[in-house]
Amino acid sequence: MILSATFSKPVKNISELLGEEYTRIKIKLSSSSVSAKNNDVYFAEFFTEKQVFHKRFSETSLNDFLNENAGKTFKACVVRTESEEIQILSNKKGKISRIVKKIRASEKGENPENFKDDSNTVSAVRTDLKKRFLQYENNSSDTKKKNYILAEGKPVPFLVHLGIMTAEGKVISSKYDKFRQINRFLEFIDDIIDDVSEKCGSKLRILDFGSGKSYLTFAVQYFLTEIKKIDAEIFGLDLKKDVIEYCNSLTQKLNIKNLTFAVGDIASFGEEKSPDIIITLHACDTATDFALDYAIRRNAKAILSVPCCQHEINSQLKKTSVPEDSPFAPLLKYGLIKERFSALVTDALRAEFLEAHGYKTQILEFIEESNTPKNLLIRAVKKSDEKSCSPSSNPLLAELNVSQTLFNGLSSQL
Repeated sequence: MILSATFSKPVKNISELLGEEYTRIKIKLSSSSVSAKNNDVYFAEFFTEKQVFHKRFSETSLNDFLNENAGKTFKACVVRTESEEIQILSNKKGKISRIVKKIRASEKGENPENFKDDSNTVSAVRTDLKKRFLQYENNSSDTKKKNYILAEGKPVPFLVHLGIMTAEGKVISSKYDKFRQINRFLEFIDDIIDDVSEKCGSKLRILDFGSGKSYLTFAVQYFLTEIKKIDAEIFGLDLKKDVIEYCNSLTQKLNIKNLTFAVGDIASFGEEKSPDIIITLHACDTATDFALDYAIRRNAKAILSVPCCQHEINSQLKKTSVPEDSPFAPLLKYGLIKERFSALVTDALRAEFLEAHGYKTQILEFIEESNTPKNLLIRAVKKSDEKSCSPSSNPLLAELNVSQTLFNGLSSQL
């Protein structure tokens, strides 16, 4: 049984292969393995220069990930089992070699990063995995099909082409997190789509800012057109030309008529027809605010936004002198807490900003925090057809002196 795996020395085009500029990956058997959900007993950390992404693997999906990436996307990988340390290396010519070293009992506890547990715990994990796997085979497959909007077992063309499903409709194990994420997002849209459709004209217009590889954009198109039978026009916008070219080529392969992609910037985007729904998934920092500002100006009927990398308030706090007796001093003393505090304040202000401009706003959990800490979704639906007052010439966070407003307002209440 694998106890840990460490990937290093990424290839030059790692971002094209895995979606981010990862520098290393660390995976280990979770200390809470016996109680882990869905057999996801491994906890993984994906490191970039400035960020860390989290994910969980089952034993099967970890083996798939190792086969796909060890010595290929990363030139060096070290895997530890109960009895072996396995090095998987590739040279400049791409030749992959494996070096296996037996682990003596005296060596197992030397490295503090190694898995620390006794054989009884490992045995308990194995027994529990087998038991839950049998339950999963007997009971869970039918439940999964019932709960998801895009049900497993029925091939969905865009999921097959994007490598999430097989041609028979089986979800690839290493892509199950993405499959759940897509379905979760569609649930958020399904909750509001009837209300929004009533306020719109004959055709619903959707705009996805920062569409990226467009998993969700294709999902929204399929959901509205094939499942809900709604006449819709979907438009995806992103800065990466190669990604946009790929997405447009995929729409041609799938013969999708109501989905278009273009290269563009959120801050300078202009379009004659106003969108009814605006989507932003992990638009970085103030790009989210440009999107919200644009949505309000165009009187969008609904907004679904998953913010990312909220640096604006954090940078303002660095310039702000906070008295030692301030009730906020403990929140700003430690870098990690200050960063999370800034992110929460940012999203709270965004929600208040939308409420002030006539939107019923909710902040919801997008996916489980074990998959990614960036798991908050802002969903806003226009309360009426009346046009709201125009926002300032710049997006919210770029215009307000947030830190001063924050401290003056909240300090008076404490």
